[in-house]
Amino acid sequence: MADQIHRREFPEGFKWGVATSAYQIEGAWDEDGKGQSIWDTYAHTPGKIRDGSTGDIANDHYHRYKEDVALMKEMGANAYRFSICWPRIFPEGTGTPNPKGLDFYNRLVGELLAAGIEPFPTLYHWDLPQALQDKGGWQNRDTPVAFAHYAGYVAEQLSDQVRHFFTTNEIQSFADGGHRGVDTHVAGGELHLEAAPGLRLPPGELNQVRHHAVLGHGLAVHAIHAMGKPGTQCGPAEVISIAVPLIESDEHIKAAEVATRELNAPFLTVILEGRYTDAYLEKAGKDAPRFTPEDLATISEPVDFVGINVYKPNIYVLASDTTPGYRAIPYSASHPKMFSDWHMLGPEALYWGPKMVQSLWGAPAIYITENGCAAADELAADGNVYDTDRIMFLRNSLTQLQRATAEGVPVKGYFLWSMMDNFEWMNGYGDRFGIVYVDFDTQQRIPKMSASFFREVSMHNAVA
Repeated sequence: MADQIHRREFPEGFKWGVATSAYQIEGAWDEDGKGQSIWDTYAHTPGKIRDGSTGDIANDHYHRYKEDVALMKEMGANAYRFSICWPRIFPEGTGTPNPKGLDFYNRLVGELLAAGIEPFPTLYHWDLPQALQDKGGWQNRDTPVAFAHYAGYVAEQLSDQVRHFFTTNEIQSFADGGHRGVDTHVAGGELHLEAAPGLRLPPGELNQVRHHAVLGHGLAVHAIHAMGKPGTQCGPAEVISIAVPLIESDEHIKAAEVATRELNAPFLTVILEGRYTDAYLEKAGKDAPRFTPEDLATISEPVDFVGINVYKPNIYVLASDTTPGYRAIPYSASHPKMFSDWHMLGPEALYWGPKMVQSLWGAPAIYITENGCAAADELAADGNVYDTDRIMFLRNSLTQLQRATAEGVPVKGYFLWSMMDNFEWMNGYGDRFGIVYVDFDTQQRIPKMSASFFREVSMHNAVA
């Protein structure tokens, strides 16, 4: 019977990776010359994190990276997407680099390569140096310039061993979540914002933050290509807002393309087209970002690949005869959802997300830089974690992704979020996204059943 299993194969050379970010796992928040980040500040502010925790220790990956790399190898990962902590490299955001900070990432990269795991570092996963935030952070046009300097320096130092760099992770999340403020929950009568630095800016200032962030991406692309060794590649890792056609016919697919382009107007769309959409600027009106033609040329500096973080469809759409050419269909009240309140089940997003990046923008290569789910992971009496819901989610998501690759969509790799349970931002340690269970009191790592599922998929380069 086992010989009769039908496996949906992925392209030869497909990368099977896991993903993490520095603040969520590293710990060692004030060791070896590291500067303070906005997340250090935010998490240390009483009332900001749901369970009162911080990332001071987190998974202690800074000291346990060898153990963690060995686990990745055991799970069948052949690629690892991690982030580099900017204030470890430049404690003040600019100025003199910290050699001990760079040395950690050199050691990590060496350990990965020795294990046969390709490193895919992300240069900015939300931990802006606090020293730059004190000067205005992403509201200050100097911050994109500082980011490019940091990105170029890291590329120069690491590109003899690292071939792929992601510039920024989820501009939409750190720009909007950190500067618009999202009403996520109320504890003790106090409103909690979603992300550091926890600002509530008016629309015009928020749009300028968005613009500075995409400008920083473009400047970083130029710096990486200029400073990295020949052949060094880079691109963004953006959370794409996906419109899925409720019915897969030509007219509804076209409507979904129109909606997806507009949903991503200040982020992926301007990065890949070099212009803000007319609808975005018209809607913003007097609050539109201030920019020059030179800004747009920099923002759209050609990338080598596009990374997209995909968890769910943002909207379902049907075609409409009225402007803007589509009609958003809300989730039904009984639509199934995952453990996290925001996470509706929609595996078809793994087909339509990369499909839209291909059809709208002709990306030369695409990576799924995050996909996964939180679950109510508990240790069973036999010491295992039977995360059946996560395995169900992953199997259905990967089936849809294979559908895209089978149709020629140039997806080159998939990074599961997350390699292990970690500090989940404002939710603290309450949401577990990992395929490795972590006891945060003892730092014991226990692979879940989903780790076995991942190993099986990676081993066969196929999903059954």
